Amino acid sequence: MENNDFEHKILARMDKFEQRIEKRIEKLEKNQLSSNEPTISQGNIKKLSIKEFLMTKKVDDDVKRTLVIAYFIEHMENIMPFNTDDLKKAFRLAKIPLPLNINDKINMNIRGGRIMEAEEKKDSKKAWELTATGENIVETELTK
Repeated sequence: MENNDFEHKILARMDKFEQRIEKRIEKLEKNQLSSNEPTISQGNIKKLSIKEFLMTKKVDDDVKRTLVIAYFIEHMENIMPFNTDDLKKAFRLAKIPLPLNINDKINMNIRGGRIMEAEEKKDSKKAWELTATGENIVETELTK
């Protein structure tokens, strides 16, 4: 008989504990939704545009600009690997004139160890990805 009383008390405590947890969760959810801070679920967070991203970087030539745009493509758009079509589209979205020879700018970054050729082609075209050096340069050296 004592065992049944003990089990009953434990179950009653667990039930009260669960009710307290449910009330706290409801309160937290209510506070989050009534908050003035934007949340992702409310759709108020605006994604950084490529143009805005470029404004945060020191880019004074097309080689650096190509590197920064490649970084944006990989890290902000989650496109890996990227090809010339991706770069051209990004230049247009940034409203920046396309370099006369974008492949030349890529090759200059390859020679500098900032970009490397990807193992596989993308859409039947040669593709590239950033190296750790290239990522580091964009994140540290080119920051305004």
